[in-house]
Amino acid sequence: MLLAILLITSCSSDDGNVKDEEKPTITISYSGGFPQACESLKRGETYVFKALVSDNSTLASYSLDLHHNFDHHTHDDQEAICDLEPVKAAVNPFIYMENFRIDGNRKEYEINIEVTIPQDIDAGDYHCAYSVTDETGWQSRTSIDIKIIE
Repeated sequence: MLLAILLITSCSSDDGNVKDEEKPTITISYSGGFPQACESLKRGETYVFKALVSDNSTLASYSLDLHHNFDHHTHDDQEAICDLEPVKAAVNPFIYMENFRIDGNRKEYEINIEVTIPQDIDAGDYHCAYSVTDETGWQSRTSIDIKIIE
């Protein structure tokens, strides 16, 4: 009986830890953020993609996703919609998807990813999507329209 009482009293739903109920934030709307909505990037050029991320607790990882928008799809988190070229079929679209860890128990971080746009990919409408995840699994993302030009 004493063992049962000890087990019951030692189990508690409140373990003293504060629960993280806030998503991290992500922004490219600052002077160093890149690319900005509706920006044109040239094939064959190298760019440094930058965004600021922060969290009330600890950041864990981030990702960058560049993909074509030749079909004019949208994302629910887009900040602005730009003028789009006519719908077309993809022949050799550029696709870039990479995930990165954030080490060091950081609450703020500036994403810096160097990407070279291949010379031989389809020019046209693309999406640039950033996402960030905190240590408890909360995630935020933002997407913008960009163009890749000749």
